[in-house]
Amino acid sequence: MAMENPFEGKEIWFGVGSQDLYGEEALRQVAEQTAEIVDTFNASDSIPVKIVLKPTLKSSDGVKEFMIEASANPNVIGVIAWCHTFSPAKMWIRGLEVLTKPLLQLNTQHHFEIPWETIDMDFMNLNQAAHGDREFGYILTRLGIPRKVVVGHYTDPEVAEHIGTWARACAGWDASNNMKVMRWGDNMRNVAVTEGDKTEAERVFGASINTWSVNDLCAAYDAVEDDQVKAIIEDYKAKYDVEPRLLDEDYDSLFIAAKEEAAMINMMKANGCTAAVDNFEDLGTLPQLPGVGAQRLPSEYGYGFSAEGDWKTSVLVRIGAVMGYGLEGGASLMEDYSYNFVPGHEKIMGSHMLEVSPSIGTIEKPKLEIHPLGIGGKADPVRLVFTAAPKDDAVVVSMADVRERFRLTMNVVNVVEPDGELKELPCARALWAPEPNLKVSAECWLRSGASHHTCMTTSVGREAWEDFARIAGVELATIDKDTTPAAFERDLEINEIFHRLNNQH
Repeated sequence: MAMENPFEGKEIWFGVGSQDLYGEEALRQVAEQTAEIVDTFNASDSIPVKIVLKPTLKSSDGVKEFMIEASANPNVIGVIAWCHTFSPAKMWIRGLEVLTKPLLQLNTQHHFEIPWETIDMDFMNLNQAAHGDREFGYILTRLGIPRKVVVGHYTDPEVAEHIGTWARACAGWDASNNMKVMRWGDNMRNVAVTEGDKTEAERVFGASINTWSVNDLCAAYDAVEDDQVKAIIEDYKAKYDVEPRLLDEDYDSLFIAAKEEAAMINMMKANGCTAAVDNFEDLGTLPQLPGVGAQRLPSEYGYGFSAEGDWKTSVLVRIGAVMGYGLEGGASLMEDYSYNFVPGHEKIMGSHMLEVSPSIGTIEKPKLEIHPLGIGGKADPVRLVFTAAPKDDAVVVSMADVRERFRLTMNVVNVVEPDGELKELPCARALWAPEPNLKVSAECWLRSGASHHTCMTTSVGREAWEDFARIAGVELATIDKDTTPAAFERDLEINEIFHRLNNQH
């Protein structure tokens, strides 16, 4: 059981700009030197997607053809553009107007140091990126083309790291645009923040959010073969510290939990879904509220999951899982539950009944246990119990529907160990110190109208989510070490004006 590699078969196309003015010899050197740059990027462990160099772009027709082909190719998840020489910006207009894939503007050059003793006009004519990229930047800004900008010599590891983070955001965007969310039932009754415009969500994020009857899931549960259930139980035994009574007097409960996991996975795969949502108020004839199975959707399959019908957080968890593929840590549903106001030890405890995923990392080997729940009216559910492992610069991200648009709110947090054992708390949990501090973080979160459900990612941090928000064209309100309530409130007001003006149709 493992998440499918979301980068496999995907490409990022590299387009280098020049023009015929400089002659064949210069264009030959442009192609050769650009190939060296692309080879260097492809050799970097920081970039998870293959970069493919395309023929040098020298004309308006060539640029347009390049952009049309990139936009039409489902394997292409992004485009990098760099102007080795001076590439007149008007020749890019028609192509940029038809580009539908994320764009990165690279500002680099082939030489690392100015050759002080040998530099001549031939060298100057060939190596003009310092102002060629500024010509290109002008037209991008004039056309209002959103893009990632990376500046630095191509051999600088930080350049590859920034490109790699953007590539992960591109993969997240690709996953978002190819996402089907399976909702078993509707959202929790009378809860405001889990409501939202699913049609608009498909327009903005590309994700198709639809409902399947809980009766369909119950039928899938009844159809699960015992061999599949037993294989899942063996996986539990290999990965978790299984409570002895679950292998003895409560084995039937363990079997039910594994059978529910199998039913969810079988149904999602049969319908091509990569994210799911359930609701403890609508379980049909399911014996338990799904616990361990829901927790394992992100960690074992890379699927998004959220509870109480909150499809928005499920979408974020899937995006976070894809962006963080192959990195330490992962993505999970999270919910703020309790504050610790002790001076010098201010922190937030997050949890969610049963469904926090071990994908975010655990201090100890997760324990598989059974405990009463008190809600849902079903049998005692089986769940993983653990404490999230410490991680600096993690983030919690919320998606809120604010009337005419979506707003993402992100808080940079440091996941920490708890101050006590939490031995009486029978659920998965995480403790974090939010930036800049608890009071400012909470006040700004409330002002933003952000959800009480979040996606926590410990694999990718703020840069990946910033890149994703820019690609998606959605607002991102960030709370970090430099945030003050007054400035944050002013930024929200400015964002309100900008996004209302920018999204007139």
